[in-house]
Amino acid sequence: MTWLETIAFVLGIANVTLVVRRSLWNYPVALVMVSLYGLLFWRERLYSDAALQVFFFVINLYGWVVWRRSLAREGEVAVGTLTPVAQGIWLVGIAVASLLWGGAMARWTDAAMPYWDAVNAVASVAAQILLARRRLENWLLWIAVDLSSIALYAVKGLTLTAILYVIFLGLSVWGYREWRVRA
Repeated sequence: MTWLETIAFVLGIANVTLVVRRSLWNYPVALVMVSLYGLLFWRERLYSDAALQVFFFVINLYGWVVWRRSLAREGEVAVGTLTPVAQGIWLVGIAVASLLWGGAMARWTDAAMPYWDAVNAVASVAAQILLARRRLENWLLWIAVDLSSIALYAVKGLTLTAILYVIFLGLSVWGYREWRVRA
């Protein structure tokens, strides 16, 4: 456990709590958090997770704009759902992208756990896009990512980060329940 992991941990809890509450303040907190986690994951040779933080930085900027527009237009951050067909397309896309990314990481890097890390990274990308688009299903993906990440980070000895994902799991369940009422 390092100061870097500790600060990222605290910001992570604050970020997801703010997302559940549909607060725009989640975005500045997220930008700092993902920057710190990017450094941490790079140091631990979890390259997919490190690259994911760069994506998160960009998608958080995008989400901030989209949420601000929703707030200005509708007076709140509105929530929607995907059609069953769209849900299937997202799941197939996650599976294919995970296999391709994991294969690339296994072949061209010294990644510690290329396929496991890739599934978590790709599902996180999908979840974050759906979050930025204010879709309820983002929480279901986050629940799956949280469960998988708890085990991955425990195996890698990132105890505080594994604990963070236990907290994220609880927050994701809360988020799903809160957003489902508004969808």
